Amino acid sequence: MNSFLMKHTIPLLWIKKRLTERQLLILSSMMIGLTAGMSAIILKMIVHFIHDALLNNSFSNFYLHLTFPLIGLLLTVFYVQRFHKGTLESGTAYLTYSISRQSSLLAPLHMFAHVITSAITIGFGGSSGLEASIATTGAAIGSNYSRTYHLTYKQRTLMLSCGAAAGIAAVFDAPIAGFLFAIEVLLIDISASAFVPLVIAAAMGALCSNIVFQEGILISFKAQETFDFTNIPFYLIMAVLAGLLSVYHSRMFVKIDTAFDKIKKPYAKAIVGGIILMGCIALFPPLFGEGYTSIAAISQLHPEVLFNNSLLSSWKENEWLVLVFLAGIAFTKVIATAATLGGGGSGGNFAPSLMAGAFLGIFFSKLVNMTGIVNLPESNFTLVAMAGVMGGVMHAPLTAIFLIAEITNGYALMIPLMIVAAISYSIVKFLEPDSIDMKKLSKKGHEVVQGRDKKILSFINSSNIIETNFHIVHENSNFRELISAIEKSSRNIFPVVSDTNDFVGVIYLDSVREIMFNDDLYDTTQIKEFMTTPPVVIDTSESMESIMKKFDETEAWNLPVLTNGKYVGFISKSRIFNQYRNHLIETSVH
Repeated sequence: MNSFLMKHTIPLLWIKKRLTERQLLILSSMMIGLTAGMSAIILKMIVHFIHDALLNNSFSNFYLHLTFPLIGLLLTVFYVQRFHKGTLESGTAYLTYSISRQSSLLAPLHMFAHVITSAITIGFGGSSGLEASIATTGAAIGSNYSRTYHLTYKQRTLMLSCGAAAGIAAVFDAPIAGFLFAIEVLLIDISASAFVPLVIAAAMGALCSNIVFQEGILISFKAQETFDFTNIPFYLIMAVLAGLLSVYHSRMFVKIDTAFDKIKKPYAKAIVGGIILMGCIALFPPLFGEGYTSIAAISQLHPEVLFNNSLLSSWKENEWLVLVFLAGIAFTKVIATAATLGGGGSGGNFAPSLMAGAFLGIFFSKLVNMTGIVNLPESNFTLVAMAGVMGGVMHAPLTAIFLIAEITNGYALMIPLMIVAAISYSIVKFLEPDSIDMKKLSKKGHEVVQGRDKKILSFINSSNIIETNFHIVHENSNFRELISAIEKSSRNIFPVVSDTNDFVGVIYLDSVREIMFNDDLYDTTQIKEFMTTPPVVIDTSESMESIMKKFDETEAWNLPVLTNGKYVGFISKSRIFNQYRNHLIETSVH
């Protein structure tokens, strides 16, 4: 393996020395885009192969068909436990964390592990989406390419995002959506110089899809008709419903995921998740797998096929019960997805949010049409609702808008897509400021920061900048002790503690300078008479962002650090600035 890497690394390193930075990034984005695009296609083909092989031989046996998701979860858990020590991070939350806190470095195993776990989980009927795994695989390709060829942190972050963009573009044959996904979800602080490599990588991913397939890998259909402005009131209602469904999806997923965290044994999680999936699929068969075939069915106005092998198949004869069935799928999809991922399966919420939106759209438009008030284009509302829910759940409205625009092979629905996605996202942002991914990171104690200054501050560990070379004095001691401390100290601040070692205040040298040579006060005056209370104190558990905010608000240059009220040391603003400068240099050249 090492000889293989050396053989293929040396030529490109030789080329790297002869290219400008811009030329190198363009060449790299092309290579990463093609590799990540082909990886996405291979993963999708494997999933389809497993999926088709199982379904072609199981529909005749209803109960056998229901057990496949459980088997898939058990196999996935076995693989992760056996080959990855029980842990395999994935998804956009992991990518965001890697960029923010791990210098955009992903372990090489991420280039293949998610292909295996996702193929097993979703191929066997797990109700999640491949896009998170595809994005992680592509990002790992970009990250490890950058590491192999010694690119800087900034370049490595860009190549990681190029890999993710190419994967998404290849899956949907939607290069603009892939490009926007990288910008909205991964590269919040993007510069104009990153546009060209991202566009090239996304185009290479979509090119792979075009070469291998004649149409999109997942879904490909057209809008029913062009936009009719008289339907705007209904699109506005649709936007509100999409926003509320997105909030429900986010909250329900987190609640179920938290419940699964309480189950400590991996195989027990898989069994519980599998049983929940079996129940969901027994009632709503479209919940088996990603759900794109079901989306295609309802977009072509054939909802009756959704009842095949359902315990509720008798409902298809009643149009009102059909509506209940469609709404049931829209609300149950998140339960099936949370059970899949909570049970140890692989995947994400990208496809589930699209599916939930599709069923919301067909439900709403059918309901309105059945009242006879107006005749809404059901296919159009299906597509627009997909953008609304996906944009809300993923906190990526632009990606959602252009994804639907691209997969419908035109921009006839651009106005309603923009209206619904924007309003839905606004509602979600008001009610749920953090996305599912950010909540998952927060639950694990990982905070992801955005913005260059905040991002650099996040690299600074407050414990490494605490200064302890201050002489401590006791509040009930006399002035002579302070004079002794001044003689031994090179600092002009003296922390004051109580008899129980609790921090009570500070003494500044400037406040005693005029009387420090009056030896008549040495034994008759107590230290606490000269003590002042600092404007604020810092706790050792505080983030650097919080610490800097305190410095800015108080305009202080030194603040005391405490742990449970006990004095630890001081942090100086100048020490933070030095660390900031060092990290700024490091992230620019490494």
